[in-house]
Amino acid sequence: MIGVIIATLLSMILFMVGVIITVTVSKLNASRLFKQGLILFIVGFVITAIVYYFVMPTITVPNMLIANTIIAIVLIPLYLYMIQPGEKAETSVLRPVISILGLAVIAIVVVMIVSITSLDEAHDSISTAEQEEAKPLSKEETPITVAPEFARNKIQKAMSVVPNPQFYDLGKLQVQQLKGEVVYVAPVEFSGFWKFVRGKETAGYFTISATNVNAQPQFHESSMQYTNSSYFHKYVNRVIYNKYPQYIQSGEAQIEVDEDGKPWYVQTVYRPMHITNKPDMQQLRVVVIDPQSGEMDMYKTSDAPEFIEGSISSELATLENKYFGKYIHGWLNSIFGKRDVKIPNESGSETGVTPMFDENGDMYYFTDLTSPKENIDSALGYTLIHARTGELTYFGGQKNSAIMDSEGAKQIVNKEYPEKNWKGYMPVLYNIDGNPTWVVNVLDPNGLHKQFAYIKANDSDFAVFGDTARATLDAYRMALLQNPGNVGATDEATLETRSGEVNRVLVTSTEQGQMVQFLLTNDQTIYTVNASKAPLSIFLEKGDMITAQVQLLDNGTATVEEIQIKSLTE
Repeated sequence: MIGVIIATLLSMILFMVGVIITVTVSKLNASRLFKQGLILFIVGFVITAIVYYFVMPTITVPNMLIANTIIAIVLIPLYLYMIQPGEKAETSVLRPVISILGLAVIAIVVVMIVSITSLDEAHDSISTAEQEEAKPLSKEETPITVAPEFARNKIQKAMSVVPNPQFYDLGKLQVQQLKGEVVYVAPVEFSGFWKFVRGKETAGYFTISATNVNAQPQFHESSMQYTNSSYFHKYVNRVIYNKYPQYIQSGEAQIEVDEDGKPWYVQTVYRPMHITNKPDMQQLRVVVIDPQSGEMDMYKTSDAPEFIEGSISSELATLENKYFGKYIHGWLNSIFGKRDVKIPNESGSETGVTPMFDENGDMYYFTDLTSPKENIDSALGYTLIHARTGELTYFGGQKNSAIMDSEGAKQIVNKEYPEKNWKGYMPVLYNIDGNPTWVVNVLDPNGLHKQFAYIKANDSDFAVFGDTARATLDAYRMALLQNPGNVGATDEATLETRSGEVNRVLVTSTEQGQMVQFLLTNDQTIYTVNASKAPLSIFLEKGDMITAQVQLLDNGTATVEEIQIKSLTE
């Protein structure tokens, strides 16, 4: 209750100033005036505290200024009526009281103006970096995560394993890496007030693989009293507010699990910039709360316990993207001219962003950016925000220009199966062998996973669909190879050198030209090369010695980027 009491006291200051002015300048009995003012203060304090208990206004200059003005406008006229019922208030009292109320209104206008002008400073507080393009995927990486709609659907079907399942609903899904596997973590939450009163604590949480569509959810028993669905003094946001009422909370607290399987609620908070409610992206904090005891600690987001992947919430990452793209040249430019302005798309799986993991196990939030002009469905680039540090990296190189945006990628999937009403979800842009590529989940109307789609971002007609992530990736890479206009891999680290004696050769004709496939002695890998890339390859025959730069796929095949045939090049 400490946060509520402090916020209520601060909100009553202007009213008390009005009472003091009245007692000081009025010709009426000062003792009676003060007593009546005190009575009204106590009544107003109790009512305001009850409202604040549920509303939880952060103690910031704009919030307290507005609250003081509203309370004063309501209580001061009531106070003047109480001291002189049915009579006109004294002019000597009205003038200073109206003056302070007028000053309060002017102060609100000033704060609003400062809030707008501080948008430039909020933009500048973002740690940013720019790169031409992301490095290509290696053959070990599978660029896909299960859509949260599909994961939620599976977990809902498994709710019967929870003790007293009628008490609970499924909470917010959070992506996390546990024991080397990327999983969704979903807490079991109370389904209503009376279920909270009867149950008193929730039963635990579910985990389900975020990369394997065939995986089944697992329930973990771990009772929690302080949750997002608890009420009164056990509601997570209220517990945090009572200890840190001066910090603004970003979105809903999310659950993350430590190495021992114990769940924790994690909430991103920040102190506002100057006399505004705008965040300083350099001063972000995270509160970690024990859902059983209610004990909590605050950390810098980058210093949070190692098991926490997302110390920066998806809501704050969405706000950071907005500030980065919209206010790049200041607030005025975002209204007039809009030079270099970029608007984040809202195709993400979590409040406009999509979480993803790199090869080091670090989590990032992905968002593509488009033009503020209407009827334009091309992307200007995309951002990755580190989920612990908040550092934003913008990828806007030449290969990322004039590509379709995430909404366009979803529309391609939606049009592929109109009779089945399958839809595209959670599009993420990857660099596959030097080609910007949209990877999209395909779900049916019931949220069940059906296929994966790999769509070449600069060619809406180039799309490959498949049942598994790995098979679809391999098929997409093969399709890239068969396209004579396609560029090769841009990162030599993804290529391997193979040499040996040719054992078998097969030449076939396709719509994209002639394809040469061959085997090497004592090597079961099937190598494929497009004759348009290596014209001499059509003369390849058994017994030739070759050296090639190849990209190995996981299905026992390899695409050839460069080849030297010893008998034809000497």
